Amino acid sequence: MTMDDVLAEFRASGALLEGHFKLSSGRHSGHYLQCARVLMNAARAARLAEAVVATIPSDLREAVDVVVSPAMGGLIIGHEVGRALGKDAMFLERPDGVFHLRRGFALEPGARVLMVEDVVTTGLSSREAIAAVAKEGGEVIAECALIDRSLGRVDLGVPFYPLAAFDFPTYEEADIPPQLAAVAVTKPGSRKE
Repeated sequence: MTMDDVLAEFRASGALLEGHFKLSSGRHSGHYLQCARVLMNAARAARLAEAVVATIPSDLREAVDVVVSPAMGGLIIGHEVGRALGKDAMFLERPDGVFHLRRGFALEPGARVLMVEDVVTTGLSSREAIAAVAKEGGEVIAECALIDRSLGRVDLGVPFYPLAAFDFPTYEEADIPPQLAAVAVTKPGSRKE
């Protein structure tokens, strides 16, 4: 699946939004990729997950014991990647602001984990999720994602395999261009401030 194919999936599902968005990273952008919307169709979600899995080297795919994703954004794609790999998929939650496993989920000591995210911009949520897996006794051996908004600049401390990378500009609060600042801001992500 090419980047154009991925973008076509987002456009066809109304998941490429334009406006003024405050991202989970705290940065601002004129574009937002609403992965929940692109993944709401089960056939499309399966197709995208299979494409994500195809980006991961086969020896690494074979080494995965379990798939873990951070809720909310990574939940659907994580489940579908687990299905594509034939592995169990669980998710981390942060009801108290810190990621951890709940709902009876537990990792076997030393479990080799594939972390799955929907969109990575700065990598903050990913790094927090990777640290949480270590506290739970597992080891993240790689991360994959639908979208890399960092264009390969993010360092997660593990190999990273995004399906596509998009260069939608993002801005710090103090650097928002006037034309973007003139638009009312929306915060569509899952991170609480």
